[in-house]
Amino acid sequence: MTYSVDITRVERDLYELAKFGYRESDKGIYRQGFTEADWQARHWITDHFQRCGLHTHMDGAGNVCGRYGPQDKPAILIGSHLDSVPAGGIFDGTLGVIAGLECVRIIQEQDIPLQYPIEIIATSEEEGRFGGMLGAQALSGSLTLDWLENAKDPTGETLKQAMAARGLDYHEALHAKRNPEDVKAFIELHIEQGPVLEASKKTIGVVEGISGVFKWLIKFLGKADHAGTAPMDLRSDAFMGLADFAHEIKRIIDENGTDKSRLTIGRVDLKPGYAHTVPGEADFTLVGRDMSEQVMRDLADSCRKALSAIARRHRLMFEYEQMSWLEPKSCSQHVMDVIEQTTQELGYSYQLMPSGAGHDAQFFTDITPTGMIFIPSVGGVSHAPDEWSHWVDVEKGCNVLLNSLLRLQATL
Repeated sequence: MTYSVDITRVERDLYELAKFGYRESDKGIYRQGFTEADWQARHWITDHFQRCGLHTHMDGAGNVCGRYGPQDKPAILIGSHLDSVPAGGIFDGTLGVIAGLECVRIIQEQDIPLQYPIEIIATSEEEGRFGGMLGAQALSGSLTLDWLENAKDPTGETLKQAMAARGLDYHEALHAKRNPEDVKAFIELHIEQGPVLEASKKTIGVVEGISGVFKWLIKFLGKADHAGTAPMDLRSDAFMGLADFAHEIKRIIDENGTDKSRLTIGRVDLKPGYAHTVPGEADFTLVGRDMSEQVMRDLADSCRKALSAIARRHRLMFEYEQMSWLEPKSCSQHVMDVIEQTTQELGYSYQLMPSGAGHDAQFFTDITPTGMIFIPSVGGVSHAPDEWSHWVDVEKGCNVLLNSLLRLQATL
């Protein structure tokens, strides 16, 4: 026997959550971790967990947790994150949280007995404002005191300051760690955030593993000069160094990467930032990804060499700070099999695939059998206001999550 979610409730809840951090000017969601909008969303989900009779609490890392079922047994965890990138969409992360809530509502309404409790977790600060995935790292025991005390966002605000502004002592995040014996499995429903499922006309992606990610803050330091009087061959133009490095990315991947490698310059700040002044400083981010940690190391080494050579060529100084390094993770074969069998039983098309984006799930692989379910992203778009997934695909993804949870109850 299979069960179906009420898609009208899922749709209603996703639109409600989208109000927190919504900006009319560009239709984007601005709900970065530990901002006021993020905190409003956490209070909203806390209220909804409590309305459903879940045992609800917020831990020291800002994760909102709601538990349903037997209280004396290890739990099957489901969920995702509530925070967004600047100008994000309505599905990224929030889909997994709302889908989890809907699964519990159906289980309650259908009076389905549970062998193991189900716990929904709305994780904190997944999008990497401070260079990591705070909530999932805390739950999996991957945090260090040194990182907590030194993490900062690109504007210079520290994680300690941001947490204190929300009434949280950053030391308490270290107490959020879950005992692996108290967890049976973790499963996350997420939009694909890429074009593969749509292009292959498949409804469900059964995720095999999650790409590793490293993030650098890079600085080229040259000499600000008058744009009219400084000869081209005598300049120390920081932007020219950045532009040269951008052109090197394809070569670096061709020589050291794979078809799953990604290198992205996502943020650039030129100083002094005046039209008639040669840029004396270029600050930018570099994010690298691959499914192999050795390939990640090869990419990082090649990037360092290229940046150093470019700095010498343009008479620049080169500095970089590694904000985070997250190794690739494999999903549990058993959980993958359960998701695949459930998808087949429901009659949905699917394919096995890696995740090029980082997710909370990658940290849970260290403590429990973990799986992920993808649904198509229209046009492959995510991290943008026009991020979209068709409601029929949302419904099917939620149905796979619900029925996989119930199948796991009997097979773990």
